[in-house]
Amino acid sequence: MSFAVDLSCRPDGTVNRRVMSLFDIKSRPRRSKRVSSTDVTVDPSRNLWLRLYTPTFSTAKPLPLIFFFHGGGFAFLAPDSKPYDDSCRRLAAEIPAVVISVNYRLAPEHRCPCQYEDGLDVLKFIDGGKCNEVAGTVELKRSFVAGDSAGGNLAHHVAMRGGSHKFSSLDLIGNISIQPFFGGEERTASELELADAPFSTWKRTDIMWKLFMPVGSDRDHPAVNVFGPNGEDVSSVKFPPTVVFVGGYDPLKDWQRRYCEGLKRAGKEARVVEYENAIHTFYAYPEVPESDRFVEEVRNFVRDPIGFCSADQQ
Repeated sequence: MSFAVDLSCRPDGTVNRRVMSLFDIKSRPRRSKRVSSTDVTVDPSRNLWLRLYTPTFSTAKPLPLIFFFHGGGFAFLAPDSKPYDDSCRRLAAEIPAVVISVNYRLAPEHRCPCQYEDGLDVLKFIDGGKCNEVAGTVELKRSFVAGDSAGGNLAHHVAMRGGSHKFSSLDLIGNISIQPFFGGEERTASELELADAPFSTWKRTDIMWKLFMPVGSDRDHPAVNVFGPNGEDVSSVKFPPTVVFVGGYDPLKDWQRRYCEGLKRAGKEARVVEYENAIHTFYAYPEVPESDRFVEEVRNFVRDPIGFCSADQQ
């Protein structure tokens, strides 16, 4: 996929979506032995929709709800991209939980903060009872945001906006931050040491930030460097307990650790779970042992977010 991203990014700051479509294999909504999926339109005017994953086996009580934001550097992929469809189906079955994967608008056609607005609007859509498909199956008071890479960035900013919004039924009680995409003007040690690592090299991430950020911004923009010189005050916001998954071979790992440290300084519950041999996007490969461990840790976090984070202090 790195090759496809490089081919799709034009020198003039636009992307060639036709080229990416050759590599972005799609999956239709379907019903399997463990999970049923269906697509629900939120706002057709901006192509805002969600893919809903519901376990098909019976459970004794309503399930937790996970709002999932896919990665792709804010510019590529979607809930129906096969790796994300596979991952969300797995989470729904093995947590178990109802998972909502959000199709937000993509950069550079739609720059920051469009993606954050789309994310919050999906939360409002569900809270407002506009999705009949989730009625009676979920416990809205046990809702989580989650995302990988750029989606981890979205999950943070949606949680920030959600913390300032008065929901009628929905309550965000956890943030599942999977190798989140943060950065800054500084070049960290891990970015330099792992300059040839798969997927998230600093040269590639610099391009992604330029596609995403408001024109004229630098990487110390609060969307990028959330605890940097221009960052928002997290301490004053109702922000949920957070688990941050980090890979030892991910060039972004220094920024991810700083993210967790910043949340703790702001008085929030947070914990890093690090897999020293994992690359960026390791969780998408069920054959690697870290992928199974990741699902187990997510399951434990969903069961008890505060207890999970507190265990790190013991």
